[in-house]
Amino acid sequence: MATPNPIPAGISKEQAFSMAQTEMEYRVELFNKLAQTCFSKCVDKRYKETELNMGDNSCIDRCVSKYWQVNGIVGQLLSVGKPPM
Repeated sequence: MATPNPIPAGISKEQAFSMAQTEMEYRVELFNKLAQTCFSKCVDKRYKETELNMGDNSCIDRCVSKYWQVNGIVGQLLSVGKPPM
């Protein structure tokens, strides 16, 4: 049984590699923005403790959840051609 080709028809290996590289760069940037945004919002700048407390953890959890939810909504709107609200 032959293994299926993961590259869509009409796309060269170089194009597929470039697309995968661009996608990876986007995901790294998205993660870095998420981490920076939620850290800035939720963690006290003075570092009173060596570990995150329960409030910090809850805030970060909510922040990450909302960030992914909004990212998904924007992605869906862009995929159908509608501008974000």
